[in-house]
Amino acid sequence: MKGRTSAVVPDEATAQVLSQAKPELEALCARIEGRFRRVEVRRRLRRYLAALLAPLPRKNGWQIAEQVGEGSPDGVQELLNAAKWDADAVRDDLVGYVAEHLGDPAGVLVVDETGFLKKGTESVGVARQYSGTAGRVENCQMGVFLTYATAAGRTFLDRELYLPREWTTNPARCRKAGIPESVAFATKPQLAQRMLSRALSAELPFAWVTGDTVYGGDTALRRLLEARGQPYVLAVAGDEVVCPDSDWLPTRSGRVDQLAARLPAAAWERQSCGAGEKGPRLYDWAWLPLWQQDEGGVRRWLLVRRSISEPTKLAYYRVFGRTTTTLSEAVGVAGCRWSVEESFETGKGLVGLDQYEVRGWTPWYRYLTLSMLAHAFLCVLRARATAPATERAGSEPPPFGKGGSASPRPAAHQAGVGRNAPPPDGARGASAGVQSGLGPAGLDPTRLPLVRLAASPPGESTALPLLSPSHPALP
Repeated sequence: MKGRTSAVVPDEATAQVLSQAKPELEALCARIEGRFRRVEVRRRLRRYLAALLAPLPRKNGWQIAEQVGEGSPDGVQELLNAAKWDADAVRDDLVGYVAEHLGDPAGVLVVDETGFLKKGTESVGVARQYSGTAGRVENCQMGVFLTYATAAGRTFLDRELYLPREWTTNPARCRKAGIPESVAFATKPQLAQRMLSRALSAELPFAWVTGDTVYGGDTALRRLLEARGQPYVLAVAGDEVVCPDSDWLPTRSGRVDQLAARLPAAAWERQSCGAGEKGPRLYDWAWLPLWQQDEGGVRRWLLVRRSISEPTKLAYYRVFGRTTTTLSEAVGVAGCRWSVEESFETGKGLVGLDQYEVRGWTPWYRYLTLSMLAHAFLCVLRARATAPATERAGSEPPPFGKGGSASPRPAAHQAGVGRNAPPPDGARGASAGVQSGLGPAGLDPTRLPLVRLAASPPGESTALPLLSPSHPALP
């Protein structure tokens, strides 16, 4: 998350709904318990997940131990350190759980990083580096995350820990932190590629990928997605060089900021990229096709966003998708990138995403995986609570196979380029993503938040409901 530091406020309504959701939590634990060899560890896992969901001041070892009725954090530390289980296998189960309960062929994958402020030099991957959470260079760890945004909810799918070169060039330090010898230096975009490759290979329905300039400016990441036929809207910096395919600038390359300055007035169109706290998030948008050889059914564009109040404030995006992609569709996907900030904020505020007290490689991945699983559980509960009564009474989704793999993709997921299904009849050219609420034409997902966000720390705020079924959509 970059810039925002609002606190998430737990409340009594949350605890009440969770107390009524014990069967659902038991079902989730049963889904993953095969990953844990010993019965005692399985039992502790159930108590541990329940503690992550509880409204504790902090989700550290001592407070979780007290919550589960243990006299010391030794058992909690054993779960995260010494117990035999594979965090990546549980991550795969998490993806299957999210796909089953929140899956949508119009979904959007969002990649971004967040910082975890730390003291000392022993925590794996810690270094003085820029943290968007703090807005400055701090002593911190950096995690790269892949999140999933649909009209039903937004939650985490995958995570990778960024290791600065000062770590990967120090084998003794890596061994002390338990980093496998096979782990080498990887940039944040390279970590994102790993997670995107896993998502592309999973039985997870989605239409688009989006991310900020850290990821959009990486040529290898874009090529990976294009090779898999995966549409994307990725932000790029102003010095990105492209080659437009336009009558007013035929096949001449240039920086995107310079090209944007030459766009005629008729090229701009005012559109909303989603609902914000003060109403529609309106900007002026322009896009132009980029030169390419005939590639059969796909196209690349440059998308430019201009602030209405500050016309010199511009943002730029590379777009890849079907030739039938519309400006409104691309704008809607660009507007979905905000959802990762909500996931970071609610993850840190509700399930202790940043409150771990582990130093090693393995416990870091284990803690983050269980915290992400708890977050997904809350999102699923919330989606059920806010679904129309007729939908809640409907049939359950198709069952998933072993290890979190899903049943065959729906036809809409298989159609088109990658996961970008053609618009349904009557959609007037808008994508399924726009019609389902991921763009300006439908119910915007900002009207269905996981929680309300407080502007000040929990101790100074009024508790606000999280999961009450009667809670209306926010304006």
